[in-house]
Amino acid sequence: MKDRIEISGFADEIAEDLKTQIEVIKKLGISYIEMRGVNGKPLVEHSLEEVKEIKRQLDEQGIKLSSIGSPIGKIQIIEAFDEHFELYKKTVEIAKIMETPYIRMFSFFIPAGETPETYRDEVFERLQKFVDYAKQENVILLHENEKEIYGDNAKRCLEIMKEFYGEHFKAVFDFANFVQCHQDTKEAFELLKPYIAYIHIKDAKSESGMVVPAGYGDGHVEQILANLLDEGYQGFLSLEPHLADFTGFDALEQNGEKKEKMSGEEAYTTAYLALKKILDKIL
Repeated sequence: MKDRIEISGFADEIAEDLKTQIEVIKKLGISYIEMRGVNGKPLVEHSLEEVKEIKRQLDEQGIKLSSIGSPIGKIQIIEAFDEHFELYKKTVEIAKIMETPYIRMFSFFIPAGETPETYRDEVFERLQKFVDYAKQENVILLHENEKEIYGDNAKRCLEIMKEFYGEHFKAVFDFANFVQCHQDTKEAFELLKPYIAYIHIKDAKSESGMVVPAGYGDGHVEQILANLLDEGYQGFLSLEPHLADFTGFDALEQNGEKKEKMSGEEAYTTAYLALKKILDKIL
């Protein structure tokens, strides 16, 4: 079963510079990155020539991309779309250079205090344009259940999947985001499991919303991962530590005192070890 999954992650949480990102993930035995930010800015803001140079450096070190961690669809639904669609087209070109079919994306922020369903038609019209272009260019869009977007709960994620799911549009399952939206993750998994093609590994406490390592929150990570693997899941488990405020591990104690904050490498390592503990138990 172990050969059915690969661990990846958002290495910009380790450090901004690519060299340090690579050093740390190689130390952990990881050979994939979900690239969101690198060398001080989002990947999608780099020129195509800069992207080619990043790819060359990755190739030298034997590192591949599991996905482009793009910001596509992460704008207000009431914002203009044309310029954002141009960024999307550039992101598709970056995915091709990076030799990954996957582009993580979103279904647009809804104005605060307004009912998401009010904007359903506009959301779906824009998503349709994304999907049509993905089919044309042969890439795969991965919709993430981000907080405060149209598809932030399981019900609306299911609406989106029923409309667009196919060879070029699939679901990311993010435990912590569901917890922070007060969505039961077990319910979400049961609704969405036929559509899940990619997993973000982070957990959260339901009361505070604080992100914690996998298995230390209310996301039922172990149970859902075990079920997912039983269902035949093959693909990536992508670490997204978000542990800037977490100081709850004994491993963070030094000289009998808890550290106030982890370094990027410590946070990433903490997230990795928590996932490994779960995998060692369920695999």
